[in-house]
Amino acid sequence: MSRRHSDLSSLVSSGRAEKGVPKSRAEVLAALLRKRAVAWQSGLSDLEARLRNQISWSLPIERPDETAPDGESAQPTTGDDA
Repeated sequence: MSRRHSDLSSLVSSGRAEKGVPKSRAEVLAALLRKRAVAWQSGLSDLEARLRNQISWSLPIERPDETAPDGESAQPTTGDDA
């Protein structure tokens, strides 16, 4: 097994340290940020770039031109409101 493959395996395993479903969007983002930091420190630029894309995709987005069904301005959702 190559060193890069070994590094990737340890990254994936470390991301699974707290098995189960995340309780909030904040937990998901925190895990992605930790994985990105490890990928960057390990010099795994392809993996780090993919994690950056996942982080961007998972951030709440507020679009000021959209309105909520009740006619008020739409606010970003965090998943913690439920």
